[in-house]
Amino acid sequence: MNPSSKFPALRVLSVIPPMTQLNTPYPSTAYLTGFLRSRGVSAVQEDLALKLVLSLFTAQGLKEVKSRALLLPEAERSATVNFFLDFFQRYVHTIEPTIAFLQGKDSTLSHRIAGRGFLPEGPRFAALDAYDDSESGDPLSWAFGALGQQDRARHLATLYLNDLADVLRDAVDSRFEFVRYGESLAGSQATFEPLAQALAAPLTLMDEKLKALTLKAIENHQPTLVLLSVPFPGAVYAAFRIAQCIKQHHPHIQIALGGGFVNTELRELTEPRVFDYVDFVTLDSGERPLLALLEHLEGKRSASRLVRTFIRKSADEPLGGDASKNAQRVQLINWSEPDVPFEEVGTATWDGLPLQDYLSLLDMLNPMHRLWSDGRWNKLTVAHGCYWKKCSFCDVSLDYISRYETASASLLVNRIEQIVKETGQTGFHFVDEAAPPKALKALAEELIRRNMHISWWSNIRFEKTFTPELAELLAESGCIAMSGGLEVASDRLLKLMKKGVSVEQVAQVTKGFSEAGILVHAYLMYGFPTQTVQDTVDALEYVRQLFENGCIQSGFFHRFACTVHSPVGLNPEDYGIELIPLPPVSFGKNDIGFRDPTGVDHDLLGLGLKKAIYNFMHGIGLEEDVRSWFQDALIEHAGGQGPSFKIPKSTVPRHKIEKALQR
Repeated sequence: MNPSSKFPALRVLSVIPPMTQLNTPYPSTAYLTGFLRSRGVSAVQEDLALKLVLSLFTAQGLKEVKSRALLLPEAERSATVNFFLDFFQRYVHTIEPTIAFLQGKDSTLSHRIAGRGFLPEGPRFAALDAYDDSESGDPLSWAFGALGQQDRARHLATLYLNDLADVLRDAVDSRFEFVRYGESLAGSQATFEPLAQALAAPLTLMDEKLKALTLKAIENHQPTLVLLSVPFPGAVYAAFRIAQCIKQHHPHIQIALGGGFVNTELRELTEPRVFDYVDFVTLDSGERPLLALLEHLEGKRSASRLVRTFIRKSADEPLGGDASKNAQRVQLINWSEPDVPFEEVGTATWDGLPLQDYLSLLDMLNPMHRLWSDGRWNKLTVAHGCYWKKCSFCDVSLDYISRYETASASLLVNRIEQIVKETGQTGFHFVDEAAPPKALKALAEELIRRNMHISWWSNIRFEKTFTPELAELLAESGCIAMSGGLEVASDRLLKLMKKGVSVEQVAQVTKGFSEAGILVHAYLMYGFPTQTVQDTVDALEYVRQLFENGCIQSGFFHRFACTVHSPVGLNPEDYGIELIPLPPVSFGKNDIGFRDPTGVDHDLLGLGLKKAIYNFMHGIGLEEDVRSWFQDALIEHAGGQGPSFKIPKSTVPRHKIEKALQR
């Protein structure tokens, strides 16, 4: 049978809801659209996250924002809103040229932006004072020098957009952020009630814009089925607003909800009200559930043979099995069928997405950190799942980690060639949980063999297999950067979390990458079970030495969160902690609180860690005693008073990493 006729009556629209990224499309819809087309389905996609921002950041959009801001009583207007109103004419005349510049459509505007006389400079620009260079009188000279004009202008334009995002938050929608829109309504929310209340509230300007964009997308594509791919809690609110709009105006259209947030947090869903907005909620890799769902919509498969799909059934419509489960209105249907092999999921396609309209931003002045927000990257996966799948803080019990599958290097490069041909872009971000060294080596060799010139970066484990020789090979194939988890830089804690690496090993691996010309970013963690103040101080000393010795160029400290799907959450007694019982859960379930007998105030120490890492990334303070970062942060937190407790001296020898590298 001709594959193009397998689902002749169906048309599928995959949607990226606000907010995800502004510099490049989130890849889930590209994966799903490519897969569905490979199976003969008429499939299209829309990025409403980008379109929402672009609809607001116009002269007309800012006029609408101004009208909402003026409705606020003067006493309730923030300094950011007042600045916006005071300099509104400059904003309204500069917004569209600045957006065009960030889209790469008017590079010559960089001269005016970099000259600091074009853009209105609101509160966000105050951060530039931290870089003031009294000799040159230029607070950005250390970062961009005399010739880095495009980057300088892009950084200033990013600050300008951040000011406007603050205005949107303060005057239009208090939940708005570029990547965490309404996050608190959904993240680890045991009940649907906060989200239900928000969805029942009158529409904000953001909601009205999103509604108009949704109706236009439906009109353009006339879908039978809409797929809402929700990767993060910060995209959930807008996804439900989109679904609400479709149900109100086109109730015949079926809607399915899936994505990373669903796969992680909605595995125990029992809330019937979710299905007032969507018809289906699917778990884990979407290919097999979607094929089953499409057959169901065509009348070729009963609801009882859906795969990993929640539906709402009335109590008098049993699906067989346990009678007590039949009484539940929300049921997970999981007909046993093998997943689509990773080699057969097809090639992602960005067809239909406005690749020329994404915004290249430059938020942090760090060469590695900029990769997340600057440039449009084709996102691709080298392997499904994680080959290590032992880290005790990770959701290793879930499919996206536990089911490990690879594809041949030849097939991967075929996909790369096809994507480059389609997009005209040669930059790739391999979005694996931890790209396997064996697969990366084979991929690099195949890229070199075919003379395929791309630039790529990925996430890995800093394991000893990544030798200096392999680093050189990866660099030759186009690797420009690597990120990886060092987590808590403590051998005791690394062993407890089953990371499978030591601090010295990480130093040697990262130094090999750096010497090959590959930028290195380290994911860092604090607050892991049994972590003491001494552990934290020692970890920061290790990190200081890694920066000092040129092993890493970038890093980020995040607070450890215990999740119900991780080994720590599943077996807390193995880690010396006691879980705090959750309330009854009918909606989201992920983070879970715990009691650690150490009693350390990790949030307070985190202030020092974050201040230190920010400065280390800018080459500042690498010679200082690491205790000073904690002491300064604690004094600031206490309003100028001395720290409430003494910070112990690091027990790590001052040249520990240097000697490890010599070995």
